[in-house]
Amino acid sequence: MPKTKSEPCPPQANVFNAGCPARAVLDVLAEKWALLLVHRLSRGPARTSELRREIGGISEKMLIQTLRRLERSGFVARQSFPEVPPRVEYSLTALGASLSGPITALDHWVEGNMADIAMAQRAFDQRAA
Repeated sequence: MPKTKSEPCPPQANVFNAGCPARAVLDVLAEKWALLLVHRLSRGPARTSELRREIGGISEKMLIQTLRRLERSGFVARQSFPEVPPRVEYSLTALGASLSGPITALDHWVEGNMADIAMAQRAFDQRAA
């Protein structure tokens, strides 16, 4: 068998490097809707109507755009069912499930520290005024 030229190894991911593709992944995950969707989908698959109902304030357009970005990055899977009317469900992939723990922990941390955060914000606003 003839030897083929091997592909160069990609450089190690470095989120501090502006040109690193890992930075684009952080951009996707840094969106508030992405964090909330991953957290919600960690409880199980859901249809878009369920997601909109459970995640207050998200528009249909933003929901679909965020789900597509999460799907493109491998965090979410979309499953269409051959029914009338059509039914689509979204669920976490194994990669998304591995991310749900840290995101859920972050959400709980924010909820648990909200009083201190609000106090810091008020103090900052008073100093700035």
